[in-house]
Amino acid sequence: MRIVSKKTLVTFYAIHQDAKVAIEEWYKKACDAEWDNFAQVKQTFNSADYVGSNRIVFNIRGNQYRLVTLILFRIKMVYIRFIGTHKEYDDIDDIKSI
Repeated sequence: MRIVSKKTLVTFYAIHQDAKVAIEEWYKKACDAEWDNFAQVKQTFNSADYVGSNRIVFNIRGNQYRLVTLILFRIKMVYIRFIGTHKEYDDIDDIKSI
């Protein structure tokens, strides 16, 4: 899969250094994947959740952080839409609009 944009992840873990290893592990697995559907994502990341509008949420570092992606399976693209603490994630009003 092609990930857009790693810079968002790097910027985040520059501030939240305890998340660096977990984010880099997620990034490597996602880049190496060739997902065609959510079921395949779920096989790679058991805790992933589909929340509608092609948005998939990943738990990072034992659910301390949340990563929201927009995945377009047909073109093998993963767009980073949000990364933040669990509390910041809970404050999102409409996950389908980010």
